[in-house]
Amino acid sequence: MNEFGKRLRALRKKAGFTQQQLADKIWVSKAAISNYELYERNPSPEILIKLAKAFHVSTDYLLGCKPETQNLDITGLTDDDIQFLEITIEMLKKKNLSHK
Repeated sequence: MNEFGKRLRALRKKAGFTQQQLADKIWVSKAAISNYELYERNPSPEILIKLAKAFHVSTDYLLGCKPETQNLDITGLTDDDIQFLEITIEMLKKKNLSHK
């Protein structure tokens, strides 16, 4: 799970979170975040999902199963705004697949 620790630390730093801020956001201890980043402990499936949601990435990306993808910063958007973007992205993917 070395890839996981590297990706978690990179995502946390990119988002501007301290370990404590991330811990507070997903309801774990700062020590847990540190252990994940240092490869000393693996997150439970529940925590893995919370981390993926916090950073708007897939669990597959966090686990190193998928290469890095581009992420959009949706900070400050409402749930309706995010849902609109998700629908739009899916429509664009379908459009692009039909042109290949």
